[in-house]
Amino acid sequence: MITPHGGQLVNRMVDGERRAEARTRAVSLPVLDLNRREMSDLLLIANGAFSPMGGFMRASEYHSMLEHLRLPDGTLWPLPVTLSVASTEIRAIRTPFQAALRSPDGVLVGSMVVEEFFHVDKEYEAKQTLLTTDGKHPGVQYLETVSDTYAGGPVEMFERPSFSPFEAYDRDPMQTRALFAERGWRTVCAFQTRNPIHRAHEYLQKCALEIVDGLLIHPIVGETKSDDIPAEVRMECYLALIEHYFPAAHVALSILPAAMRYAGPREALFHAIMRQNYGCTHFIVGRDHAGVGNYYGTYDAQKIFDTIAADDLRITPLFFEHAFYCKKSKAMATKKTTASGPEDRVFLSGTKVREMLVAGQPLPEEFTRREVSEILEKYYKNHRNG
Repeated sequence: MITPHGGQLVNRMVDGERRAEARTRAVSLPVLDLNRREMSDLLLIANGAFSPMGGFMRASEYHSMLEHLRLPDGTLWPLPVTLSVASTEIRAIRTPFQAALRSPDGVLVGSMVVEEFFHVDKEYEAKQTLLTTDGKHPGVQYLETVSDTYAGGPVEMFERPSFSPFEAYDRDPMQTRALFAERGWRTVCAFQTRNPIHRAHEYLQKCALEIVDGLLIHPIVGETKSDDIPAEVRMECYLALIEHYFPAAHVALSILPAAMRYAGPREALFHAIMRQNYGCTHFIVGRDHAGVGNYYGTYDAQKIFDTIAADDLRITPLFFEHAFYCKKSKAMATKKTTASGPEDRVFLSGTKVREMLVAGQPLPEEFTRREVSEILEKYYKNHRNG
């Protein structure tokens, strides 16, 4: 089984008898409130998906990440995992101290040893991680909603969130690793998605399956943009696609409870690190991975892998060209595999797809499987009708 990032899988989940003790103790502690991204990050720290991170970033980790794409010990790390603190009363407490962590729903879910508070330049953070300070970028918009004071220190989690109605697909890294071992998969390719899978995605996945034992379809179910299709609708699409078009013995579906940063190149590394921790040996990096708008070049998320050392990651990225349905060859293709011109290539942008669905127009079968488009058309029809 592939080694976790940093060498060891972190486990900050509190179980058994210690769980009841931790919950009781938390009631008497000062409280730090988490937003939805921070809640997702807490879970991913606790379950090992963010290994080797064992808590929210301290100042030294944060600044090293911004400047060098690395933690102070040299471990590759591309994006902030931070906890913002707006309360001046909390910030007045002398560090270190223990605090309870409260979810956006008002539930105490964990605790943290607050080792330090530190002030940040949010504009600089945006420049370094998102490559823009444009207020239209969803990552910049997020930064505008949080305090410029962060708290750093190790965490524990004793109350994990429910991912109804797809708990059956909620697997921690230890569980996906066990699943791969049970199925005898020595090589596993992960596919990152925050959208329904269309024919181009399916083509990339099946190309990857030709060289590995298994495919992990690993959709984001944390916070995404408001106009992204809801997770429960996307999950229905994934299940329909798997049922009709994939061999059950070689594919698994499991959710990733992460929040999207829309950070393009840096987030591609971030996604690869998480999938290594989940036990995957390969990771698909396609066109404009984790991008939004026109903030990143089409293949910038692939090029960033060329800037890191060979031993920074154990997981192997698989780079793919822009895929489309080719009318000339009557098959899925890329510019590497067809001589057709643009007039013979069927590909729709995400914006165009949403426009068609909102208008009640059927999606062409060259773009997406009919089983998937029917689910999407039903969702948008119900959405239009209130």
